[in-house]
Amino acid sequence: MSRRDRALLLAGATVAAAALTWFATIWHAFFDLSIYDGAVSYWLRDGGMIYDWLRLESRYGFTYPPFAAFLMAPMAYLPWPLVIVVACVATVVTTALIVWWVFGPAIRRHGRPPAFMAALTLLAVAVFEPMRETFVFGQVNTLLLAVVAADLLFLVARGSRWAGVGVGLAMAVKLTPGVFLLWLLVTRRWRAAAVATGTAAAATLLAAAAAPDMSREFWTSAIFDTNRVGTLAFVSNQSLQGVVARLSPAASPVWGLLLAAAALAVWAWRVRRADVPAGLALTGVLGCLVSPVTWVHHLVWLLPAFLLVVERGLGGERRLLWFAGVSWALMCSRVVWIWERNPAGPVGFLGSNLYVWISVALLFLVPPRRGAGLSDRAGTVRAWAYPRN
Repeated sequence: MSRRDRALLLAGATVAAAALTWFATIWHAFFDLSIYDGAVSYWLRDGGMIYDWLRLESRYGFTYPPFAAFLMAPMAYLPWPLVIVVACVATVVTTALIVWWVFGPAIRRHGRPPAFMAALTLLAVAVFEPMRETFVFGQVNTLLLAVVAADLLFLVARGSRWAGVGVGLAMAVKLTPGVFLLWLLVTRRWRAAAVATGTAAAATLLAAAAAPDMSREFWTSAIFDTNRVGTLAFVSNQSLQGVVARLSPAASPVWGLLLAAAALAVWAWRVRRADVPAGLALTGVLGCLVSPVTWVHHLVWLLPAFLLVVERGLGGERRLLWFAGVSWALMCSRVVWIWERNPAGPVGFLGSNLYVWISVALLFLVPPRRGAGLSDRAGTVRAWAYPRN
C-alpha cells in the first residue's frame, strides 16, 4: 500500500469514527458523567447524602463505593465543560495505553509502517460500540481497565512487591474488577492477592473514616438497591443473567448463577495455562459474563481479548482473524438494539444476546500464550516467563 493510499484510508477511517462518536454524543450527552458530577456536587456543595441524589426525571443516582466519590470530588469545583474535557482526554489516553500495552508487539511485528498500524488500530477501537458508549456516557471503564492492565502486565508480570495494588484500587472504586482477585488466587499469586485485598480494604476503610455516614449508607443500603442500576432484561445488559432475564422475566436467578458457574469453570480451566496478557483478557471476558449487569459500555473489558485474538490471527491463524473481524463489525453496528422492545422468539433470543455469544466464544478462543518472538524488543518480560509470587 502506497503512502497516499494509507493516508486516504486513515482519513476515511477518522471521518467515520468522528461522525459515529459525534452522533452518539448528541444522543447520550455524557449521561453517566452528569450523574457523577451532580452527585458529588450535591454532597460537597449542598451538604446532602450522595446516595440520595437522583438525576432529574430519572431513577439513576450514584452507585459507586465512597472511595470512588472521593476520587471524583474535584468535579464539584470544576465547570461542566471542563469536566467533559478532562473525562474525554482521560478516556482517549487510557485507551491508547491499553492498546499499546496489549497490542504493541503485534504492531511492531506486523505494522508496515508501525505508526500507520497503530493509528488504524486506535480508529478501529474508536468505532467499537462499547468504546463509543464509554466515551459518550462519560464512563470510567477504560480508566479502571488501564489501572488493572498496568498492574498485571508490569507489576505482577515482573514479580514486583507492589503487584496487586492496581487490582485493589480498582476494586475500591468499583466492585466488578474483584474478578481479577480471583485470577490472582487461581494462578497462586498469593502475595499479589494479599496486596490487592489489603489495598482495597485500606482504601475502603480510609473512605469510611473520612465519611462514616456515607459508607454506612452504601454498605448497608445503596449497594442492595438494584433499582438504581436499571432492569436486568434490558437489551443493554449483555451478561448471562441478562440472557436469562430476557428469556423469561419470571425465571429464577438460579439459572443465571448456574450459567455463571459454567463460565467460571471454563475460565479456570483456560486461565491456569495462560500467560499474563491472556489472563488479563480471559478474566475481562469472565467479568462481563458473570456480572449480574453488564451494560454495553462495560464490554470494553473485552478489548484485550479481541486484541490478542487479532494478534494470533495476524500470525497465521486466519480463522481467528475472520472471527475477530466479523465479531468486531457486529459489535460496531448496534445490531442488538433491533430487539430492544421485543427480544421474543428464536431470532430475538439469538439477536438480543449477540454480544453475550461473542463473549462466550472469546472465552474459548483467546490464545493462552504468545508465540516466540512476540516479546517487546524494548525489554518487556517474555510472556511465557512471567513469574508467580
